Amino acid sequence: MQKLLVKLFIKDYQKIHDSKVRSRYGTLSGIVGIISNLILCSMKIILGILTASLSILADGINNLTDAGSSVITLIGFKLSSVPADEDHPFGHERIEYITGLIISFFILIIGFSLGKESITKLIHQDVTQNISIIVIIVMIISILIKLWQSIFYRKMAKAINSEALVASSKDSLNDCISTAAVIIGLILFKLTSWQPIDSILGIVVAIFITISGLKMVFETVNPLIGTKPSQDEIDAITKKILSHSGIIGIHDLVIHHYGNCTTFATVHAEVPSDEDIVTSHDIIDNIEREFRNELGIDLTIHMDPVDIKNPQTNELKEKILHIVKDISPDLSIHDFRVVYGETHTNLVFDVAMPIKFSCTKKELRELIISEIKKIDENYFAIIQIDQLYNRNEQ
Repeated sequence: MQKLLVKLFIKDYQKIHDSKVRSRYGTLSGIVGIISNLILCSMKIILGILTASLSILADGINNLTDAGSSVITLIGFKLSSVPADEDHPFGHERIEYITGLIISFFILIIGFSLGKESITKLIHQDVTQNISIIVIIVMIISILIKLWQSIFYRKMAKAINSEALVASSKDSLNDCISTAAVIIGLILFKLTSWQPIDSILGIVVAIFITISGLKMVFETVNPLIGTKPSQDEIDAITKKILSHSGIIGIHDLVIHHYGNCTTFATVHAEVPSDEDIVTSHDIIDNIEREFRNELGIDLTIHMDPVDIKNPQTNELKEKILHIVKDISPDLSIHDFRVVYGETHTNLVFDVAMPIKFSCTKKELRELIISEIKKIDENYFAIIQIDQLYNRNEQ
């Protein structure tokens, strides 16, 4: 069903990295959510009034808030597709994350409201009346609709990698559990006339929904704060750059995501120092153009000339690397060069240090310098400690 709807209503549906196509996915998801939730809301509110069941009525109001969430999703995708402007040069795609955060807060409100209502019912022992097999069947049908809705959202989220639709999918699944609890409560009350059962199940479901909402808040906040890129993405970028002749190695790779379609990256690429600078620069330009055209990544490359043919420099580099690796296998070095003088020799290099490390940058620098002095008192180390953003630099 999801594939059919996508093919019918989304033009160029396979171009998922196009912001306009992503917006169409979001629009379709929002419209499907609004229509299906309004149908469910109408059914349950009518049933709740006819049966004098507060739990069914509350479930219907829950679906009404879901329709509101679908409206927010729809608006969020529309706003996130707005092109970059002077005040927002990186575009507006992160609005989609804010949409997911708003939906997460809706889920938290629903969880708290259901818990409050269930506790109130438990205290006052409200009685559910006029429960028939027709009511049970209609509620089961509503679960099936919500389950389909959850699967639909999940597939759409997977297609375009959308946190907002992931949140909507989990919200729909929570609704299935909530409605199932209402049905179980109605059936058990019908069979046993034990009044507290509906309230107890409601409290359990409220706790589940609240925990789920809290998890979703963290999941949607993380992209806004900024997270480490996936190792697959790091490996793919590294492999593609190193596939070009004239590139010896890379380091200091930093990736910034401003949504799913806008990515900026910077990296230092090592090139042979004896290579013509115009030739190396042309290679760098070609790589940057290739990333922009093929992957949609705005890549900026800093060129680092490296002397790979001087045996004395290479020998010193190996000694320094051995010192650094003895301190910790998680450390690495780059931009190594040697400046010879009449009275002493400067060893200039950078050390990449993980975010969580056993000592400070100052302590690490002093430790490396002390070990270098053991090799030769005339070696002066000039060390820049960099943050290690990914493991490919080792």
